Amino acid sequence: MPGTTAAPETIKQSDLQKAPLYNVVLLDDDDHSYEYVVEMLVKLFACGESDAWNHAVEVDTKGRTVVITCELPQAEFGRDQIHSYGADPRMPRSKGSMSAVVEPVPA
Repeated sequence: MPGTTAAPETIKQSDLQKAPLYNVVLLDDDDHSYEYVVEMLVKLFACGESDAWNHAVEVDTKGRTVVITCELPQAEFGRDQIHSYGADPRMPRSKGSMSAVVEPVPA
């Protein structure tokens, strides 16, 4: 009929497929200072200094810390940013960036 419009299609929440999420996990080493970790996380992930400090403590005490959870392309980018951040100028033995891995979030 002229002048009428069809109702928009209703999409049920169950019909939407959610993209899988991934963790960017920063791994511990002895070649980077807490200050380096804080500086890196603030710069790369817009992390607050207090949260960044907590990540530094966690990676030092537990060997790893999840710095961000997101979809795969962003997680890979975050990991690559960590890998390219460079050595810690505060520690002469630091020869390169910290390590990070991307892991799927458990279901």
